[in-house]
Amino acid sequence: MEFSLLGASPIVAFNNLVGTLFGIAYFYQMVYILISLVRGNIQLPKAKVRHRYAYFIAAHNEEAVIGNLVRSILEQNYPAELIDCFVVADACTDKTADRARDAGAIVYERNDLARKGKSWVMDYGFDRILNEYGDIYEAFFVMDADNVLSPDYTEIMNDAFDAGYLVCTSYRNSKNFDSSWISAGSALWYLREARFLNNVRMMNGTSCAISGSGWLVSSKIVKGMHGWDFHTLTEDIQFSTFCSIHNIQIGYAPAEFFDEQPVTFKASWVQRMRWTKGFYQIFFSYGSDLVKAVVQGRFAAYDMLMTIAPGILLTLVSASVNFAYLVIGSLSHGFIATASELSMAVGSLVMLVIGAYITFFFMGLLTTVVERSHIHAKRSRIISNLFTFPLFMLTYVPIGVVAFFKKVEWVPTKHDVVVSFEDVMEAGN
Repeated sequence: MEFSLLGASPIVAFNNLVGTLFGIAYFYQMVYILISLVRGNIQLPKAKVRHRYAYFIAAHNEEAVIGNLVRSILEQNYPAELIDCFVVADACTDKTADRARDAGAIVYERNDLARKGKSWVMDYGFDRILNEYGDIYEAFFVMDADNVLSPDYTEIMNDAFDAGYLVCTSYRNSKNFDSSWISAGSALWYLREARFLNNVRMMNGTSCAISGSGWLVSSKIVKGMHGWDFHTLTEDIQFSTFCSIHNIQIGYAPAEFFDEQPVTFKASWVQRMRWTKGFYQIFFSYGSDLVKAVVQGRFAAYDMLMTIAPGILLTLVSASVNFAYLVIGSLSHGFIATASELSMAVGSLVMLVIGAYITFFFMGLLTTVVERSHIHAKRSRIISNLFTFPLFMLTYVPIGVVAFFKKVEWVPTKHDVVVSFEDVMEAGN
């Protein structure tokens, strides 16, 4: 009776509540997009000092790609005496160490089968570099073996570090956008993250988030923590969350590097399953601390809370409630739900899917138009990706469900797209 007086059935009221919660939670990201469209890209002041850096790469059986990365680091448009490249060949059974040495890297070989994963390799590598080289490096760049850097990458990142940012992320692009609809969808998501999230965060003076590779951390932070103590399935987001809680501002620089995206759905599923499980780990471990920081008035903590919050679970709850209402209401023969209310439940399920598709379609379209100059692929792939990108994003729904219940362990991702910076620039031409 009360719902009737309000002009809404229980299922409509529930759907309105869910929609309102989503709107309130993520409205700020719409504002981010508007700011980016109006203000463009961040412009950093030119650095007064060129600092000395150590590039760090954790590599497991990466003989195919490691050489191109090391060369792109050591051939930067930056004084060579201010850059050293370290590779930790971790439990390798191929020629990763030899390929890295041949390209000019300083190589450590590690064979700890008990503590597997990038975070443990970072802990080992940072500790050894600091013990052997002391304080000569002011910051560490963290890269993955499949990356390739643009020639001005270090110069631009140095501008951000010189401006006082102790942690800084960069512009993550793809070196194989053209490989499949999976690689294209993944690549577009990172372009969106760079332009419409981290770029605007930097403009507004809030904190960014590091993601995978392509970021630097001051050696002061590493020494202050006595190593690297972030060992969840997504150590990058764990560190970003740590920074938000402890009011360490992460900067962003439009320094471009290129990452290899998974080509097959299976490879992407495994990778994103690990990420999703890692997000759950961080949310349940750090969520309360982020809420406290939000209460203290720190917007960066709210932004990070929305980043790691399992919003997909709210979507699943909404779909489940509507489906249950539809089934139970149908079996009640009008006692629980009228025919019109059942039609509303059906409509809600349909609109949930259609609404998500349309949202991701326009998100992909906007990112493609704005960042077109950074997309190195054939026109046909770029256009088709507008329609497959929403499908790629919707596959996070089953991933979110499975990851919530399944035990997930770290497994290495195979990389075999062997291209140089020049090859990437020629792609699609």
